[in-house]
Amino acid sequence: MAKYPLEQLQLIKKRRLEEAERLLKQKKEELAQEQKKLKTLEEERNITKKHRLEKLEQLREDMDAGAGAVKIEIAKKYLETVDVELEKKERAVKEQVKRVEHAEKAVEDARKDMLQKQQDVEKLKEHKIEWKKEARAEEQQKENVLSDELGTATYNLRKRRK
Repeated sequence: MAKYPLEQLQLIKKRRLEEAERLLKQKKEELAQEQKKLKTLEEERNITKKHRLEKLEQLREDMDAGAGAVKIEIAKKYLETVDVELEKKERAVKEQVKRVEHAEKAVEDARKDMLQKQQDVEKLKEHKIEWKKEARAEEQQKENVLSDELGTATYNLRKRRK
């Protein structure tokens, strides 16, 4: 039987599929890292938020207790510093959310690419199966023709001898 004419293309498609699978795995790992970093940043932000609320509550208690103006002013300045820190952490979380979304999109794109390459490989497999069937049918047809010719020649030879 003849060699499959699209064998090289089939090998190329398989290599591309393997590369797409490797890329998808890499993108998933990157996404996991970005999500882990986001979680860490959110925890840090939440700690700062909690600290801010505690200091705000402490300031209220000091004001209710009639603390001095200097102490209240120091507490307000400290709260402003905490607010600035909290704002920085909020921005960091928002930026990290964008990175996570970008990584999710990259994973989705890599997944779609891999699925497309998988379909290409499957189409070639199906084509090879059909090609083999046709090649076998062609060979069978040639054998039948050859058999008919041999049978006819043998018949004619016997007929001449008689």
